[in-house]
Amino acid sequence: MKMSILVVTLSISYTCAAVASAQSRKPANPSATPPSVLRLVRQEATIARNAEKEKLQTAMSRACDRLESPSSWINLQSLSGSAETVLFEPFDSYQHWEQSLAEWGEFYIRHPDVARLQEEKDRISGSESKTFALRRDDVGYLADTIDLSEMHYMRVLEVRLFAGHEDEFVESLGLLSDAYRKVQADTPWVVYEVDMGTTTSTFLILFPLATLAQNDNLLAIKGALLDAEGGEAAEHAKQVARESYASTQSTLYAVKPALSHVPKEFAEGDPDFWRPTLTPGSRPSSRSKEIAPKN
Repeated sequence: MKMSILVVTLSISYTCAAVASAQSRKPANPSATPPSVLRLVRQEATIARNAEKEKLQTAMSRACDRLESPSSWINLQSLSGSAETVLFEPFDSYQHWEQSLAEWGEFYIRHPDVARLQEEKDRISGSESKTFALRRDDVGYLADTIDLSEMHYMRVLEVRLFAGHEDEFVESLGLLSDAYRKVQADTPWVVYEVDMGTTTSTFLILFPLATLAQNDNLLAIKGALLDAEGGEAAEHAKQVARESYASTQSTLYAVKPALSHVPKEFAEGDPDFWRPTLTPGSRPSSRSKEIAPKN
């Protein structure tokens, strides 16, 4: 039997849930807010050549830190489920993404070594899939306080729905948001609806985490959330789950800053994490100092 969205979120995703006043949160970094359009590039792990690929990816990231690259990405590597890498690519709009494609073409022309190194990276990479998702501002909890520059981990709850049940699912998310507000849970989460890349109606609930220790607060808040949701609301959520959910999957990812490229103003939110000082011998070679991502 499928569980309610509340139980799925708490029991499967094990998301942090500290009781604290929402008003105590500091303002989010404007350059590190959840994007309006999210492009996710999922790549299969190729264990045999993983070290070689990571070396190329690191060189690419450091080159794009120095150069004015057209777009940015955050590298996420799974800690649960099947082994995979996900490139989290933020855009303001589809027009912004389209513009970046043209700019990457010009970038490759200006830096031919980048294109050659990218081809080498593509050659040793496994298969990949691309998904576009749009942020849903009508649901979520404290989403406007999320600062992605403070994120070291991310929990992604993916919910695939049967056709025609989108409204019921969104209503359940609204009930969950209300329950969080009643107990003043300091657990921000943002919701995306997949726009392209899947054959079924799919929602992504993202929980950015600064530390895994935040999950230790789960048991302290779980009972309070269940009480706040109320019996009638809980039963409604369970009914929605039974009738609407085709499948659910929760995956925990670790952020890999050495394999990521973020703007300078983004990195300033946690410079020791995003821009650590290079140790002797860790600087990329001159041959591999310029590389750019595939679009």
